[in-house]
Amino acid sequence: MNLLLKIAQGINQINLRVGQLISWLTLVLVALVITVVLSRYLLGVGSIAIQESVSYVHAMIFMLGLAFTLQRGGHVRVDIFYREFSPSRQAFVNLIGAVVFLMPFCGLILFASWDYVMASWSIRETSSETGGIAAVYLLKTLMIIMPVTLALQGIAQVIESIAVLKKANSKESSKVAD
Repeated sequence: MNLLLKIAQGINQINLRVGQLISWLTLVLVALVITVVLSRYLLGVGSIAIQESVSYVHAMIFMLGLAFTLQRGGHVRVDIFYREFSPSRQAFVNLIGAVVFLMPFCGLILFASWDYVMASWSIRETSSETGGIAAVYLLKTLMIIMPVTLALQGIAQVIESIAVLKKANSKESSKVAD
């Protein structure tokens, strides 16, 4: 179990670092939007590439930030009962949620997007707009990276939940033995 906990800790560390890096992209996004607005309305100049980069950065923030958000417990959850649960019951709910809902969801997204992304890579898809970003295939790659990172964080959550349940179970066993 110690090895699994170290693996979970490693996954958590990676997603923490990615989340911290991604959080800085929000400032980049704000700067890009300000640049688009100022250049268009004050200078009368537009740039398709800068406008498209707003969408690219926005997609990166959300697609790469999902695993970090899961790690931090930031996803929407019906919290009416959960917050009142004991740590072991919360771990059980997290375990079931990850195995029954999260992992199949990640698998479905990965399966459904694989051919789409590979087709984009095979032609090195570019923007349909003149002067647009010539790397649409990189943007579409986020559709594969997102479920992988989310599933990895789900695996860490499963490992941590099992550890909490084992710890609670061993405490119950020692109480019964006493």
